[in-house]
Amino acid sequence: MKVLLIQSVKNVGKPGDIKDVADGYARNFLIPRGLATVASSSAVKQAQAHRETESRRESRFAAENQSLASRLGETEVTLRAKTGAHGRLYGAITAADIAAALEAKLGQAIDRRRIELDDPIRTLGEHKVPIRIARDLVPQVTVNVESEGASS
Repeated sequence: MKVLLIQSVKNVGKPGDIKDVADGYARNFLIPRGLATVASSSAVKQAQAHRETESRRESRFAAENQSLASRLGETEVTLRAKTGAHGRLYGAITAADIAAALEAKLGQAIDRRRIELDDPIRTLGEHKVPIRIARDLVPQVTVNVESEGASS
C-alpha cells in the first residue's frame, strides 16, 4: 500500500515521503496513529506543494544562515564559574548559559535548543560546542570556562 508520511517514522521516512509499506502496517499502525495517510492523488499534490514552499523558504534563509554560521565559527566565548578542587565546577555550564553569552556577544538571539551539548560542561578549559543552524550547517563555537575566583 502506498502511504504519504505525515510525521517522521523511524526506518521508514520523513514527512512528505511517499512509501510503499505492507498493508497491515499501514492499516494497523501508521494510519490510526496519524503518522501517514493513504497516498491519494490529491494528498500527493498537496505534499508536493508543501515541499516546494518549504524549499523556497529554506533558500530564502540560506544566505542569512550561512553568514550566521561563519560568524559563529569564528566566535570564542568566555564563561566564568565557581570551581572546587581539581578544576571541577560547582554547578555546570548549560546550553542556556552558552546561548545567553552568544546573544550578548553577537547581538543576535540563538535558541538554546540548537546548541548540541550532550552533557553540561563541568570542567575548566576550552570546549568545542556545535550549534545546528540548519540541516547541513553546524559551526563549532569555542567556549572557554574559567574559574571565577580562587577556591580550595
